[in-house]
Amino acid sequence: MGVLLRGLELEGWRSHSGVGRLLGILQGWQEKSWLWRWVPAMGGWLVGLVLVLAPFMPSGMIGMLLMAGAGLWLLWTLAGERQGRWSPIHLLVLSYWGIALLATVLSPVPRAAVVGLGKLSLYVLFFALAERVMRDERWRSRLLTVYLLTALGVSVEAIRQWLFGAEPLATWTDPESALANVTRVYSFLGNPNLLAGYLLPSVPLSAAAIAVWRGTLPTVLAVVMLGMNTASLILTFSRGGWLGLATATIVGVGLLGFWYLPQLPYRWRRWGVPLLLGLLVATLVGSVVSVPALRERAGSIFAARGDSSNNFRINVWMGVQQMIQARPWLGIGPGNVAFNQIYPLYQVNVRFTALSAYSIFLELLVEVGVIGFGVFLWLLLLVGDRAWRCLGQLRARDNPQGFWLMATVATMAGMLTHGLVDTIWFRPEVATLWWLMVAIVVSFVPQQENAAS
Repeated sequence: MGVLLRGLELEGWRSHSGVGRLLGILQGWQEKSWLWRWVPAMGGWLVGLVLVLAPFMPSGMIGMLLMAGAGLWLLWTLAGERQGRWSPIHLLVLSYWGIALLATVLSPVPRAAVVGLGKLSLYVLFFALAERVMRDERWRSRLLTVYLLTALGVSVEAIRQWLFGAEPLATWTDPESALANVTRVYSFLGNPNLLAGYLLPSVPLSAAAIAVWRGTLPTVLAVVMLGMNTASLILTFSRGGWLGLATATIVGVGLLGFWYLPQLPYRWRRWGVPLLLGLLVATLVGSVVSVPALRERAGSIFAARGDSSNNFRINVWMGVQQMIQARPWLGIGPGNVAFNQIYPLYQVNVRFTALSAYSIFLELLVEVGVIGFGVFLWLLLLVGDRAWRCLGQLRARDNPQGFWLMATVATMAGMLTHGLVDTIWFRPEVATLWWLMVAIVVSFVPQQENAAS
């Protein structure tokens, strides 16, 4: 079976287990109800509503939509899951949720951890619903279009703030730096780092839309989206967002090189992609160095404790390290509420508290320990393996859906890089996009799995 679980057969278990037999228990209702034929469309509309409203609505409103989606997925599953398919990725997502449940039960602050477990449950069910909807290629393209159009509206507001000014809602830049008076756009999201995390997927997806969408006007729109979204992300002056953008760009260009590799002349097949990546890196570095404001902000990444934001994060990471050592295996339980109750016991600088670990990897170690973190890394490995196999098959068929898949992989790499130094990944505006990306990868099925199901 191996680490990648390629040979794992879940359909047989489902047909013989007690839990598995519950799936499809409402098939009788399905056959008689006029509502059933509208369930896939309702799922698509609910996922689309989440994508449209996430940057504009309070978290509570998004939570209500996620709960409605969870209920619809449950109905869909009990009525018709025997027509569907499960994968090892579903199993690992469920395993991660189970570890989070155990961490909640054993948490030193179980009531606080229950809140985080509830949020995680809604995100996992959003993934399940989105994946089920996007098995239909048409719905996949529609939902990505919905997100891109919404992101464009968010970017328009960000550009307006840059041109006409925007009052900072908090101190986001070291007041002693040369950039203390530079406008950091935040659009409708109220925080430049959060805006950068929200817009990050829109850059590779806009680039993919240029190749996927047909017609002059759609192509022009995709080009406008790419320019606006990239500019808006840069103008957040989010260093983590910039790192994520650079990673997503490099990964995306590398995947494009793989896609077009068979079409290259023989002499270019060996050195073409490395040369292209080298040129891209040189261009990125040159662009940053040539613009003083960008150079100043990028240089602060290496200032260590010389930058107040860096200094604050280093102090937080030191306290978080002690939290991990105190409960290494299963952590303190999921969610920022549990973190906020435990972190004051370990914080290094008593003058400033922290809302999170300011690193998704440290946050996961704090919340679900080494065991849960290991399952998360395993999940990433399986997602990468599935994406690579599907991409090769899509390339062989010259299927333009492969551009969506490449953009998704580039997005995930960028979001993980951004997450090294921030935890906006856990905010609903960004968390729903992360689970949407995982759902996109799972919605593509390798041919041998498709034949088996």
